[in-house]
Amino acid sequence: MKIITSRDNPQFKALKALLGDARRQRAENRAVLEGPHLLAAALDHGVLPDLIAVSEGALVHPEVQALLARLTPVETWRLPDALFGSLSGLATPLGILARIAVLPEPTFPVASDCLLLDAIQDPGNVGTLLRTAAAVGVSDVLLGLGCAGAWTPRVLRAAQGAHFALRIREQADLVAFLRGYGGVSVAAVAHNGASLYQKDFSQPTAWLFGNEGAGIAPELLTLASRRTTIPLAPGSESLNVGAAAAVCLFEMRRQRLK
Repeated sequence: MKIITSRDNPQFKALKALLGDARRQRAENRAVLEGPHLLAAALDHGVLPDLIAVSEGALVHPEVQALLARLTPVETWRLPDALFGSLSGLATPLGILARIAVLPEPTFPVASDCLLLDAIQDPGNVGTLLRTAAAVGVSDVLLGLGCAGAWTPRVLRAAQGAHFALRIREQADLVAFLRGYGGVSVAAVAHNGASLYQKDFSQPTAWLFGNEGAGIAPELLTLASRRTTIPLAPGSESLNVGAAAAVCLFEMRRQRLK
């Protein structure tokens, strides 16, 4: 175990820069997992980090000890608690983080269930959408231009390990994908769509959810086979995009479980 005590250490500085810069993460094709839960999820799916950093205080925790025992071939740094705290993006650091290579982007089938995200900017929303997709069993997710980076720390924390159960493509051309899609494409809109509960979702479905303020881009709306709206109580304007996606995706799952 390598001991690092200075914030001027070049390797430490490089890791800290990676944590705070989405463009650098994309350029290096790397991401940083913070906390035992995310690291365990990665290991359970066969994803092995190339670097571990652990705080001195965390070394006594049984959960951290168990993780380190699974990571014996991996380079590991031991940091004083204060130095680790300056590295972590959390107000209360969880004592361990891991650097991984981002999973390779897949080639998607042209007629499977999938989730299409159009310029969803809030990392918490993107992470929630990924977590919901995994919970429903929708394995394929395409993030269009303008979305928060899928592998940034805040999105990773919000998704709670869902990344490793999904096939994710970033910077996707959603227009081109919809033009070649062989299933039914459904745009979730706040108003003037057919009621969610009056539609049949038995066929392969591409679900399209849009920007928190502007909604779905007009060109994508035009390409969608259907538009659907969640019936809300009188006086309610709309739902958060993460909540709306959960309602829609679980209605599809409910229908298929009959």
